[in-house]
Amino acid sequence: MIKLKELEGWLQEVEGFEKPKVQLEQYETPAHIASRMIHTIEASFGDLEGKIVADLGCGCGMLTIGAAMVGAGITYGFDIDEDAIETCQSNVESILSDTAVELLQVDVKSLGTPECRFHKFFDTVILNPPFGTKRNQGTDMEFLKIALSLSRTSVYSLHKSATRAHIAKKAEEWGVKMQVIAELRYNLDSSYKFHKKKSVDIEVDFIRFYHK
Repeated sequence: MIKLKELEGWLQEVEGFEKPKVQLEQYETPAHIASRMIHTIEASFGDLEGKIVADLGCGCGMLTIGAAMVGAGITYGFDIDEDAIETCQSNVESILSDTAVELLQVDVKSLGTPECRFHKFFDTVILNPPFGTKRNQGTDMEFLKIALSLSRTSVYSLHKSATRAHIAKKAEEWGVKMQVIAELRYNLDSSYKFHKKKSVDIEVDFIRFYHK
């Protein structure tokens, strides 16, 4: 398996959003966080190598590329934004070689039905969902519920630590187990005009959800 330091080095090469869209809450997952997520998922749980993996809201491809680099059998990246898919495709082509990655421009919210062809299709789903803090409250939970409907085994997701109790209640309601793997500090750089500070640290939980 690729070493953590090497994985982080490669993910630092991922090009970010040229013009991030506030309505989609487009923020790049930092390479140091993404590399630790991916490395932990494989080293601790073996949920990536040889698996069918989905990255919901793949953006520029940080988690998609990370999953591919640790040996995912095939990784599907889903994003609603055409520009994000183009950037992700460019990153995949420049960083990966001879790796199975499929990118689909689609509204993630359209995937959450039993009729969806991807229902229970994936072994593992990873995501850094929109937190829904500026607008579209509850988007993170909507993404999570859809991720659980697409996964046969595990879902790995980032959520604000302040929402942990609410998420635990929802997980119980949905009949899935929840394990907080790590508590992280997510450094959010100033990306939009409404940001008053150059950067801000957000306390974030890295959580594993798995079917009982």
